[in-house]
Amino acid sequence: MSDQIRHLSDELARDPSSLVFLQLGETLRTSGQLDVALRVSLRGLERHAYSAEAHDLLARICADRGELQRALDEWDMVLRLDPGHYGARKGMGFVLYKQGRFSESEQYLREAAASGEGDASISHALASVERMLRPEVQQPQPESAAPSRNDARRLFADILADGDQTALLIDSSGLVLAGAYISAEGHEVAEEIGAALSGVREEAERAMRHLPLGAWTSISFEAEAATVAMAPVANGALVMVAADPAMPQGFVRRVLESCAARSRSWLTGAA
Repeated sequence: MSDQIRHLSDELARDPSSLVFLQLGETLRTSGQLDVALRVSLRGLERHAYSAEAHDLLARICADRGELQRALDEWDMVLRLDPGHYGARKGMGFVLYKQGRFSESEQYLREAAASGEGDASISHALASVERMLRPEVQQPQPESAAPSRNDARRLFADILADGDQTALLIDSSGLVLAGAYISAEGHEVAEEIGAALSGVREEAERAMRHLPLGAWTSISFEAEAATVAMAPVANGALVMVAADPAMPQGFVRRVLESCAARSRSWLTGAA
């Protein structure tokens, strides 16, 4: 990845007007270097102000940075420049979903689905939106403060905010210390998940000792059923976040960071 970034950077330096900034910015974004990606994107837009793809890149970077309204504004510009742009409709659908604007989200997601791209993440997102639009679904209310140690199952409730994400805090032996995991069938499976992840932190640390990369800080997996991310926290414990696969990686990463910070405070008795 670093070699690719270096190569693209050199190419852009040789020709600052080149559209290679699109590939460089996307590579930086997917590698988590959001601040650098933002600078590359903005410089590119100075030369290509009417490029729909340039505004789309900036929108995706803003979404990963949690700047949701700015992302929506950029995708709106994309659609002005290219009314049939698939990525803009998909992105707006995801961001509106995250903001709880489910009716608007459904509109953009259906328009994206109608393009015939065959993107499975659109189907997952539409199913989630339709579920949230059902009258019987009660939207969770934000919590004013983190739950106490006596309410461990709800430790991450205010961070997760909706039913398509879940988080667990697991100790080194696989015991679930906090959080909950409800399966699609409505069963609590936290203990089974915890047992399955027993020893994962130690295995990750063992693997990193053989690589000159320093300590591990997080790891994520994309599967058909969910996106799963994990990070080490205090006292040898591990925090795991599972989210709908339609959820952008940037959102999952931010949720993981928030859950990890909450876990560290809770484990040290600060919560």
